Amino acid sequence: MKNNTETPKQEFLFDTINYKILLIGIAVIALGFILMSGGGSDNPNVFNEKVFNFRRIRLAPTTVLIGFGITIYSIFKKSK
Repeated sequence: MKNNTETPKQEFLFDTINYKILLIGIAVIALGFILMSGGGSDNPNVFNEKVFNFRRIRLAPTTVLIGFGITIYSIFKKSK
């Protein structure tokens, strides 16, 4: 009779490359939200036009969407 004291090896849902791509996607999303921040006014009676500049209206949302695309790709990428 064989002694079966060997513990089964734990397998992860994805490969390591999937997790690396996922972390890159999360970092890109975080970068997009950092680009969106700022542009407010200290005085509520004064309007600051910096809210509507290119970085906050075009670049930051596009960066966030690209980050979401990267994370979705990392989920659907086939394992070997």
